[in-house]
Amino acid sequence: QVQLVESGGGLVQAGGSLRLSCAASGSIFSISTMGWYRQAPGKQRELVATIFSSGSTNYADSVKGRCTISRDNAKNTVYLQMNSLKPEDTAVYYCNSHTVVHGGVFEYDYWGQGTQVTVSS
Repeated sequence: QVQLVESGGGLVQAGGSLRLSCAASGSIFSISTMGWYRQAPGKQRELVATIFSSGSTNYADSVKGRCTISRDNAKNTVYLQMNSLKPEDTAVYYCNSHTVVHGGVFEYDYWGQGTQVTVSS
């Protein structure tokens, strides 16, 4: 019913930048929160940043000051600008949305397939 497609991952040197994008499509009635999470090998998935429909944002301490999350509500798209990347930022980055579908009542979580970000030292 809802598909999230991420793009923008890749290989970058430490200190470099990447911009991730995630477009939601399908039978979408409304999206409240959109966000980015990441999972490094052998570790649990963790929050990177979230943005509410109002524009309010929330960041993990590990990325504060280096990452900026934004969204285009008209396009159901969320972005993550990542600067001053570090090797410890290497992970698969997943997009998430809290979505109500057409004809639905409740909000459900949807996830993208993930995009690999690799930061070399």
